[in-house]
Amino acid sequence: METWDAMRARRNVREYDPRPIADEDMHRILEAGWRAPSASNRQHWDFILVTDKEQLAELATVWQGAKHIPGSTATICYILKNPDDERMRVVDQYDLGQATYAMMIAAADLGIGTAHSSVGDQDAGRRILGYPEDRYFAYMIGVGYPADRPLKPIVNLNRRPFDEVVHVGRW
Repeated sequence: METWDAMRARRNVREYDPRPIADEDMHRILEAGWRAPSASNRQHWDFILVTDKEQLAELATVWQGAKHIPGSTATICYILKNPDDERMRVVDQYDLGQATYAMMIAAADLGIGTAHSSVGDQDAGRRILGYPEDRYFAYMIGVGYPADRPLKPIVNLNRRPFDEVVHVGRW
């Protein structure tokens, strides 16, 4: 798939086909995040790939909107360093957003769906994933082939009109 087509085809997929993802495809998705831009190239992120079904089921407990995680083939958990101050927290969150979208586009390019989730329960997250005390569990994305229909460019978007969103020069 071309990059533009992958961007147009990407959608939140919350129901997954059980077929496995090839190791080289999962590696490509993770590498997309690893290659993502980071302010001053700080890369304050770590990614934990989870494929164990019991662990995926446990991850659903860290946020009420994570009900799709147990059905995923894999879930990528985003871990960030505890920030020194509010400015670094904001910068790190922005960087992680870039890594997330890079992974989502790489997955869509391979016909693999994704859906994001926030994280609330840090104690449960730390128990499940074992990350150090100087880190926190920021987000996660479920990954897997869509159960309902394959990814393809979406023609009729449910979006605000382009001209209502894009302003040139001023509001």
